[in-house]
Amino acid sequence: MATKPPLPPFTPETAALKVRLAEDAWNSRDPDRVVGVYTDDTVWRNRAEFPVGREQVHGFLVRKWARELDYRLIKELWACAGHRIAVRFAYEWRDDSGHWYRSYGNENWEFTDEGLMRRRFASINDLPIAASARLFFWPLGRRPDDHPGLGELGL
Repeated sequence: MATKPPLPPFTPETAALKVRLAEDAWNSRDPDRVVGVYTDDTVWRNRAEFPVGREQVHGFLVRKWARELDYRLIKELWACAGHRIAVRFAYEWRDDSGHWYRSYGNENWEFTDEGLMRRRFASINDLPIAASARLFFWPLGRRPDDHPGLGELGL
């Protein structure tokens, strides 16, 4: 079976790396890349959607990034223990009418021994923002290492 290091049990250092790798994958906005870190039978809760398995997650991501344009995400480790990681995050995006939003949330993740995510439970709130209130300005893709994180941005 394939593995996705870092592997559990997580330390604060390995969990922080796992979180950054997830952030990088999501900022690629490539559903094929993102689904590769989940088990074939992964179970999600994301707002009012409950995809099960990689195929449903892939479809969810395609729909998400078709409507959440110019998506830029920052994730931050909140806590870890054993095979579980808790994350807080914020991302900015605009709709096809040019209205900007900042979405805030928390995720609870559970991993297999091989480092694949078996369960992902996300709670997310969307806040309409003015374009002048945006904080995430890096080119689309991976957040640069020198870009402030959530704490430094006061989020």
